[in-house]
Amino acid sequence: MASHGFWFLGAENASGNGSQSPNTPRAWCQAAAQKFSGGIGSKLCALLNVGEAEKTAQAPVKAEDGSTAESCGCNKPCNCSKATVCFSDLYATDLLPALNGDAKTMNFLQEVVDIMLAYIVESFDRSTKVIDFHYPNELLQRNNWELSDEPETLDDILISCRATLKYAIKTAHPRYFNQLSTGLDMVGLAADWLTSTANTNMFTYEVAPVFVLLEYVTLKKMREIIGWQEGHGDGIFSPGGAISNMYAMLLARYKMFPEVKEKGMSSVPRLVAFTSEHSHFSIKKGAAALGIGTESVICIKADERGKMIPSDLERRIVEAKQKGYVPFFVSATAGTTVYGAFDPLMAIADICKKHDIWMHVDGAWGGSLLMSRKHRWKLNGVERANSMTWNPHKMMAVPLQCSALLVREEGLMQSCNQMQACYLFQQDKQYDLSYDTGDKALQCGRHVDIFKLWLMWRAKGTIGFEAQIDKCLELSEYLYNKIKDREGYEMVFDGKPQHTNVCFWYLPPGVRYLEDKVEKMKRLHKVAPVIKARMMEYGTTMVSYQPQGDKVNFFRMVISNPAATFEDIDFLIEEIERLGQDL
Repeated sequence: MASHGFWFLGAENASGNGSQSPNTPRAWCQAAAQKFSGGIGSKLCALLNVGEAEKTAQAPVKAEDGSTAESCGCNKPCNCSKATVCFSDLYATDLLPALNGDAKTMNFLQEVVDIMLAYIVESFDRSTKVIDFHYPNELLQRNNWELSDEPETLDDILISCRATLKYAIKTAHPRYFNQLSTGLDMVGLAADWLTSTANTNMFTYEVAPVFVLLEYVTLKKMREIIGWQEGHGDGIFSPGGAISNMYAMLLARYKMFPEVKEKGMSSVPRLVAFTSEHSHFSIKKGAAALGIGTESVICIKADERGKMIPSDLERRIVEAKQKGYVPFFVSATAGTTVYGAFDPLMAIADICKKHDIWMHVDGAWGGSLLMSRKHRWKLNGVERANSMTWNPHKMMAVPLQCSALLVREEGLMQSCNQMQACYLFQQDKQYDLSYDTGDKALQCGRHVDIFKLWLMWRAKGTIGFEAQIDKCLELSEYLYNKIKDREGYEMVFDGKPQHTNVCFWYLPPGVRYLEDKVEKMKRLHKVAPVIKARMMEYGTTMVSYQPQGDKVNFFRMVISNPAATFEDIDFLIEEIERLGQDL
């Protein structure tokens, strides 16, 4: 009876394998390597992970075409081999578009892919280091990174690729909890590779037809989730939340004073913007870049949990008007950087409506909670905003960079930013010109950031993103419950965190029982930096820290890596205590 099992492929080669059974992994591996082209069989062999102990070293055999035949790289005792090029004799000029460069290009890129795949697998291995830390001068001494007039061989290029990843932070590591610890999504990574392969620009439909349409579809979906009727409005993907916030300020100014586009700031009165004292620094940076000035950004008081106080906002708006200033922009924050606080959007929206001020929601960090039926209430009132920043490269774990500005009023971005360059935006093209999105952007060259998000959304569905976000919030609550009453820990503020930010002090035994409060705070201020430095020296984990106002340095544990587990949280607690026990 014929076998239809997984190993059946090796049956026809059984006679050439001595006593080896045709239904063994090793026999199948050999047959697969011969059956499949393009190294597919060799890679399947590698995935099987059989016979490691029996592997015997074999000298490479010289191939007729000048390439070498070496073991397939699967670390198995099979006889499968792949043809490879000797890269020490090759240069970039030997690759496509060079004549007959196809095979060399395929081999070179396959080597690069193999380097990346090995790094990816290693990054998810908890037994590996999060970081192989070296000080800047050490890295510069270890590596010759100077640029020369003469080209390096492709072998040197591959060495550089390996070295780059060797010293890179493994941000996909389940125990990496530093800034933007969003892990590494495999579908998002594949989309990023494809995006780079397409290597196009987002300024017109004719050069990026698929990507322009995907951006249109995705932005509409995001506006629907915000709560804008039928997804009406506008939007664009930008190079990060700081730029998205600046776009919002730019639009608010143009909406109130359209003449500023041509005549500049001298044509308008003194404008003032308002934001929480806990807001992101990009609000002030945007004001500086737009010529409004950082002194024209009025910081509103926040409560002990980091939320903007609406009564103080209204008081400062009235004061500004009495001084002859023109309030034009309020930026509320949905998920502050340090505390993870959500400003009371509904109350802020009431104030903005009363005073006819543009309301922007900086949801770079917390906006993705809109995907969660359990947590989206924290953004109640966002549907009343004029604009919103939303960074899928944070809680949604889309590979960097992926930031969107969503705008409620359609056409405003085009009016504000268009310059109608006739060499790009001809008015007599054969398709709907509304899909030439480049003129509403500040950039001309604009990277394709949409495909990563769109492909991940297709792969996960909205419910997949929801589960991912809910899990991260569950982990943060687990950490909070573990340490809030644990000896040696003190929370920075009372109550359960609203987001995944868990802010706490660890007090080592040498600090814990000090009665002199001044000395205690002085020594506690040094604890987090020392423990963080030791984390990096050992390479076991990474967690951010900082002071806030009059509070000394504390740990800011932010959980946004989908690979993290409850066990990783337990490890972090134990590691902090291990590294800080002698302080």
